[in-house]
Amino acid sequence: MVTASQEKLISEMDAGFPGLTDQSEKNLVQVFKLLADETRLRILLFLLREGELCVSDLCERLPYQTQPAVSHHLALLRVAGLIGVRRAGKHNFYSVRRGYFHKLVEELCNTVSITDEPVAPTPEEDAEYQELVMAH
Repeated sequence: MVTASQEKLISEMDAGFPGLTDQSEKNLVQVFKLLADETRLRILLFLLREGELCVSDLCERLPYQTQPAVSHHLALLRVAGLIGVRRAGKHNFYSVRRGYFHKLVEELCNTVSITDEPVAPTPEEDAEYQELVMAH
């Protein structure tokens, strides 16, 4: 049986995020899914820190990853629009598309409003959420 507060939580989750377009929400979901992978997050951080790297440079920094695996991760990040590529001779050099990345993060931050509500859920809210998750 679903309680009234659980119904409210479900309707809030289904309503999306006020202030975000559907496309922006989809883009953010895709970005967070991509960056949930430790290797892709490390690649993005290396590129943010060092500016531009080729696959072999990234392979040196990711010793447990093969070149094909690193290339696959780069392709996913590129298709998502997070990184760009520049060809120089036989090598492709990858870099973060900072404008696009910053735009996505800015859109997310602009939808979050600061309220008087506590950041962490109360024990009752946490218990209700856990119960809701277990029910679905």
